[in-house]
Order: sequence, then C-alpha cells, then structure tokens
Amino acid sequence: MSNLKTLTDDQLVALYLEGSNKAFDELLNRHKERLYSYIHFIVRSHDVAEDLFQETFVKAIVTMQQGRYNSDGKFSAWLTRIAHNLVIDRFRQERNENVISNDESEVDLFNNSAYSEGTIESRMVNEQVLKDVRRLVDHLPDCQREVIYMRFYQSLSFKDIATITGVSINTALGRVRYALINLRRIAEEKNISLALETV
Repeated sequence: MSNLKTLTDDQLVALYLEGSNKAFDELLNRHKERLYSYIHFIVRSHDVAEDLFQETFVKAIVTMQQGRYNSDGKFSAWLTRIAHNLVIDRFRQERNENVISNDESEVDLFNNSAYSEGTIESRMVNEQVLKDVRRLVDHLPDCQREVIYMRFYQSLSFKDIATITGVSINTALGRVRYALINLRRIAEEKNISLALETV
C-alpha cells in the first residue's frame, strides 16, 4: 500500500470502504484540527464542540458506508457541511429548550505558525489585534460570524461557503459584506481601528 499521506481524500475514502481503518485514521488526522476549530468558533463551548465534532465523523462514516458519499474531490467541504447542519440542529434544539450555552474560557484559535514569525513585539501586536477582532466577531449574528470564519480563517471560496451553508453565492457574498459593515460599525463604537478587506 502506498503512503497514505500522499493520497487524495477520495482515494482514502475508497480505501476505507474497502476495509482500511488506517485510511480513515489519515482522513481524521488530516481534517480534525480545521473541523474542530470551525465548530468551536461557532458554538464557543469545548464540550459542545467536542460532541458535534464526534457526531460529524459518525455521520460521515454512516453516510460513506451506506454508499451515499459523492466523490467529487471536496471531502473537506462535505465534512464541513455535515458539521454546519449539526450546529444548526443544536442551536434549534437549544432555542426550543430555552437553554443558553456559554463557555467562559477563551481559546486562542489564531495561535498558529502564521503568526509566530517576526519579533516578540510584532507577535504581541498581532495577538492583540486578533483578540480585538475575535471580540468584535462575537457580536455578529450567527450566520455572519460563521461566514467570516469560513472566509478569513479557513480561506474558503464563496462557492464553498455557499455550498456548506446551503445558500446561493450571492447570499454568501451578502452575508460577508454585511458582516464586514457590522464589524466596522462595532469597531467605531468601541474606538478600535481596523483595516478590513472589502468584498
């Protein structure tokens, strides 16, 4: 068997369906950090994020084993779509039960190698800017917070965002645009200077 790390996601899915648990382990390792970060960013609770993360992979396994996974080279987007639907279901359930979920602990999702270069001073400035932006993003409506994360932290295309969230590309564009407008407004209200990219 060739080195699993060199195979595409779809090749790994095919191997998994032929009985290779190592192929599934590679898929899990390849996507776990990004997927968990996405879920946690939306739900803001470690426990809920962990539950939804596991549910996502269970649902993915069942769907693949039932032969319903369509291999089109977009495994990551498909996985994120499953997570998105589970997050929406969880929010609906909580609203119906009038339960408010709030996690006091903050996780620095931005603590990665992209921001570890440069001087200590520049790293401290970057960290402060990212914390400010994260606080501002928390004030956005759920649908806008989600698309901001997908666009600017996962670097997804508007087509992928539209597919994952189940809306048209124009709606995805509109949500990002309104989110940026809202971020500017909130930043002005809080006297924070931001240079936000326009859509």
